[in-house]
Amino acid sequence: MALFSDILLTADYDRTLTNMAGNVPERNLEAIRYFIENGGTFTVNTGRSLPQSAIVRETIPMNAPFLCYNGSLAIDEKDDIRFCQTIDLPLEETLRAVCEAFPDLNVDLHGLSAHVGFQPVGCWDTYYAARKCRYFLATESKDYGPFVKFNVYGELRDDTFYQVFSGEPEEIARLDEAAAWLEKTYGDKITVFRAGARVLNIHAPNVSKLASARRLQKELGKKLLVCIGDAENDLPMLEGADYAFCPSDGTVAHLFPNVCACDEGAVADLIYHKLPQIAD
Repeated sequence: MALFSDILLTADYDRTLTNMAGNVPERNLEAIRYFIENGGTFTVNTGRSLPQSAIVRETIPMNAPFLCYNGSLAIDEKDDIRFCQTIDLPLEETLRAVCEAFPDLNVDLHGLSAHVGFQPVGCWDTYYAARKCRYFLATESKDYGPFVKFNVYGELRDDTFYQVFSGEPEEIARLDEAAAWLEKTYGDKITVFRAGARVLNIHAPNVSKLASARRLQKELGKKLLVCIGDAENDLPMLEGADYAFCPSDGTVAHLFPNVCACDEGAVADLIYHKLPQIAD
């Protein structure tokens, strides 16, 4: 039996697999290849949408279905969908109501083929022009696809991806207000994740990175689930895994055993220095 054959390892992407600048350290890629070559099963488990994830699927070695939308979707290397959980609400009516309640916030649908802007705030076009995924305004088409995920988030000031991961106290409080309103208004029809200081991810109920990872673990027949993540939307996955780790600079690092900072190759640190002890 190979060293890691009992282990399914799922890793968050942004600021876990990547460094703070959004690039994946080569050390992580080398370690993942080593893990797979020694019997391990690896996949990325991200809150990103499928349109946002082309770079993930093209550059990260994976030998299990890719998990995205915080666990709403699993898709394999042949682009066959293994499972997909949709929100049981009328899509356009719901998003228009959110726009009306929070006219100062961005409201985007994250579909399977594109991102759709229902309420652009700030330099939305500039931001999306810098993303490597298809996007359009809701007024330009009704071809939305399934209702898998939508985001409610703060003003866009430039084209950088991580800008909504921080904000002023009043901006953060506004997202607190939006989260409370969404949960009160739609109740058990949705799950709300705080992916960053100024961004909310909204999904179907019972969606989580943990649920998708456990489902995949069962399908693949792996004895152990090991997870690594850095932020609040990773909490269910980290709390429910058999073994959980966090980069030392993660926002939830105080709650879990730490590996090195994401800039230094946190996933590699886990594979080289923690997993051999777990495998034994």
